[in-house]
Amino acid sequence: MSVDTPQPSAPSPAPGRGAPRPAALGADELRTLDAHWRAANYLAVGQIYLMANPLLTEPLRPEHVKPRLLGHWGTSPGLNLVYTHLNRVIRARELDALCVWGPGHGGPAVVAGSWLEGSYTETYPDITRDAAGMARLFKQFSFPGGVPSHVAPETPGSIHEGGELGYSLSHAYGAALDHPDLVAVCVVGDGEAETGPLATSWHSNKFLDPVHDGAVLPILHLNGYKIANPAVLARIPDDELDALLRGYGHDPLHVIGDDPAAVHQAMARALDTALDRIAAIQRAAREDGATERPRWPMIVLRTPKGWTGPAEVDGLPVENTWRAHQVPLPGVRDNPDHLRQLEAWLRSYRPEELFDEDGRPRADVLACVPDGARRLGATPYANGGLMLRELPLPPLERHAVEVDKPGATMHEPTRVLGDLLEDVMRATADRRDFRLVGPDETASNRLQAVYEASGKAWQAGTFDVDEDLDRHGRVMEILSEHTCQGWLEGYLLTGRHGLFSCYEAFVHIVDSMVNQHVKWLRVTRRLPWRAPIASLNYLLTSHVWRQDHNGFSHQDPGFVDHILNKSPEAVRVYLPPDANTLLSVADHVLRSRDYVNVVVAGKQPCFDWLSMEQAKAHCARGAGIWDWAGTETGDREPDVVLACAGDVPTQEVMAAAQLLRRHLPELAVRVVNVVDIARLLPRGEHPHGMSDFEYDGLFTAGKPVIFAYHGYPWLIHRLAYSRTGHHHLHVRGYKEIGTTTTPFDMVVRNDLDRYRLVMDVIDRVPGLAVRAAAVRQRMEDVRLRHHDWIRDHGTDLPEVADWTWDG
Repeated sequence: MSVDTPQPSAPSPAPGRGAPRPAALGADELRTLDAHWRAANYLAVGQIYLMANPLLTEPLRPEHVKPRLLGHWGTSPGLNLVYTHLNRVIRARELDALCVWGPGHGGPAVVAGSWLEGSYTETYPDITRDAAGMARLFKQFSFPGGVPSHVAPETPGSIHEGGELGYSLSHAYGAALDHPDLVAVCVVGDGEAETGPLATSWHSNKFLDPVHDGAVLPILHLNGYKIANPAVLARIPDDELDALLRGYGHDPLHVIGDDPAAVHQAMARALDTALDRIAAIQRAAREDGATERPRWPMIVLRTPKGWTGPAEVDGLPVENTWRAHQVPLPGVRDNPDHLRQLEAWLRSYRPEELFDEDGRPRADVLACVPDGARRLGATPYANGGLMLRELPLPPLERHAVEVDKPGATMHEPTRVLGDLLEDVMRATADRRDFRLVGPDETASNRLQAVYEASGKAWQAGTFDVDEDLDRHGRVMEILSEHTCQGWLEGYLLTGRHGLFSCYEAFVHIVDSMVNQHVKWLRVTRRLPWRAPIASLNYLLTSHVWRQDHNGFSHQDPGFVDHILNKSPEAVRVYLPPDANTLLSVADHVLRSRDYVNVVVAGKQPCFDWLSMEQAKAHCARGAGIWDWAGTETGDREPDVVLACAGDVPTQEVMAAAQLLRRHLPELAVRVVNVVDIARLLPRGEHPHGMSDFEYDGLFTAGKPVIFAYHGYPWLIHRLAYSRTGHHHLHVRGYKEIGTTTTPFDMVVRNDLDRYRLVMDVIDRVPGLAVRAAAVRQRMEDVRLRHHDWIRDHGTDLPEVADWTWDG
């Protein structure tokens, strides 16, 4: 066991909140801390194994053991140690604290801590803090109709499930942003520390503002092994590990050992030292005006995997090996030796000293537990909807573009949105509960107006050439989509608002992260004690159709497909066709709760189609007929429907409609624009879906529908496959054909261009193939001429580049 000493360059230790702690634990405090830790360990083992006889009031029999043994023991004793010692410092210093449990497989430990402190029973009154409640606590764990084995949404005090590793530290930093009184502790597992997202997250300390933000205290838990292999950071030399962590900008304190009394002393000393340093850093910044980037403390906790569990099973070592990872004694029901070992293991914690005859925790066990909302399972920071305030959004008319007639003017939609976001930033300057995150693309995505209200968060070095860096800024940029997502998730889960702006092709980097967030939202919707949080909002721009300069590597519209595979109750996708519809959609998603909203909008100049009033109505419908764009009249059904979703597809459909009016004026054409892509789904499959009656009224039941879609065309077919007129539906979209070329050539290469759409109409409207053969041939000729023109001139055809709507 050891604890390193403060380095000469570190801030002088100073008292944290509340009274300073002694250098060593007294005998009474050591006894009570150990009692709490042993009780938590007992409860963790009980959850994995038992379904009856929770206090071992009779000899353990096979029928007391669950028929299926699930869960993870290996990390639990280390997490229990952290929970116990956090209780001590929270109580002594009156801290506002939150813990992010990176090793999410340690669910039994966190549930045990919550049950001991009483927050679990307050959340679930049937799980009483007595023998009957303990029996229910044990049986429900990883049991049908019970709770998951991870630190799941059902676990009081959690904001992070941890089933998928890599995101705990970015979540902790997101939680600390703009919560100046919060200490966000983060336990990082040594397996998790091998992931790319976690490795990048260490750099978050370059963005943490000691004046306006809280503190993050990482605890790197090295127990040596993953499922079947040693952990990298646990096997490198101590000096190399220390150098690595110092290179990340931390000041590590090392706690090493396997003797409980010695580790308790070392852990207490390390936590006190770390919290004193944090208090000194914050005092220097907040009271003395210090501006130098601090070297924040962290703790390296090195204890055995499966500590206090069986040393050997069937002659093979278990404790401090990979065999302790999950269930150390797998054959308890069938193997009498395993059953005896389990009973001996449980009795080694001396439960009669920890719980009274009725199963209630004794006074020694609860001596370290904080009161009320300071308990880790009761902190409002982990139920962020309780702290959420309405976002002060400006009237949309303040930023709307004037549209006297459709298609007469052009604006860059995201630049217009940037002006609105500047207003939001300014309105939240004192509240500090809105952040814009993105991977080095805020200005590239035309949102730079926000810099007028807030610069970019930055605590590292600066040069004269740098622009818009601000130690107190609320725009977050780091070239790691994982970290951006983690920051924003942590920020939202702890009661604030935000927006993630990203290049469309590269948002796929967080595919797996958004999976987990959607799952979290789906579960929390069914937990009445979880208050709704602000939605996770994506703005995807620099999209597939206008990445002609960067080329194929930057062209991928598939994130929408990925999102629409997820829980319908929690996901929404919007494709506004112009600036005013983007404003209306943004206003809607920023006000919403408990969703993942994906908004796809271009940053290049785009035609203005709708006034603000029209845009609001159109977005409220989600899909609608643009009667001014088509040629249908009277009671006659249209001959063909031109449908579109997305800004570039809308422009191509409008141009195609204009060509049809000119060349086939007798044709009745209906133009339908779709903003809310889920409207295409049947009502029974998505809350925003249309009834068959609505769908057939909009698209007709038997007329050809030519649908120009922003992304992969088969998505539209999948959404509409059950509709009456599906066999009349023909979709054009991105076909994975990309390159560095002109903007119009991108749509031509993927057969989304206006000329191909006209040809599709001629091919699919009965009778036109012969009657309009000459028109079709003209369309094909323009496409051929386009091919030669761009190779000679490097620009699009003049009739394309200079096209305007003259409807």
